[in-house]
Amino acid sequence: MSRLRQLFISLSALCVLACITATANADTITITGVDSGNFSTAMVVCEFNAQTNTFTFTITNTSAITQPGSTSTITGVGFDLPPTGNASASGLNGFTGNQAPSLSSNFVFSDADLGNVSHGFNAAVLDFGFITGNSGNFSGGSVNEGLLPGESASFIVSGAAFAGFTEEQICNAIFVRFQNVPLAGNSGGSDVGTPSAVPEPSSMLLLGSALIGLGGVVRKKLKNRLDN
Repeated sequence: MSRLRQLFISLSALCVLACITATANADTITITGVDSGNFSTAMVVCEFNAQTNTFTFTITNTSAITQPGSTSTITGVGFDLPPTGNASASGLNGFTGNQAPSLSSNFVFSDADLGNVSHGFNAAVLDFGFITGNSGNFSGGSVNEGLLPGESASFIVSGAAFAGFTEEQICNAIFVRFQNVPLAGNSGGSDVGTPSAVPEPSSMLLLGSALIGLGGVVRKKLKNRLDN
């Protein structure tokens, strides 16, 4: 196989990979504990329907994958929509939400005052959240009702206050509360996780377009060479 043909095949594979990545990662984020790192991690797949102002997401506790043996349990999930913080202690109001039926966890929706977000995020004001236990507070929570490592749960939230926000902005507004964190994680037994940035689909598509264009040039040169 000629070098030009090998180059063309490699570029084609890169184009396909870029397009797949853009589709797969546009609404997927990873969560990492601010103090405990890989001891407390999660993956969130989220989708926002701007026509109905409906936001759905599924969160998976990946702590035992990133740190084998980790017992970090998700006991709360909250969102502080931009701009960060709000004049009202309860943030934006008017949201409704619920958890899809789950055999492993029991979260209750609230858009009331959920209290401070610990572990260095005291300035955050949660607009809504899903919490466990009876404290009514994001920093509280019940490990017995939370999401253990390896488990997943799905949620849906709707409200007119979503108007004007993008899927990326909503996804990146998440805070995840972990409890029962191994002491080896140096977080004092609990932590809060925040997301890595959602990859911008436009950037990935731009990369894919550039690779496709380059692949076309190589293909044309290869064809001319074979014709000669």
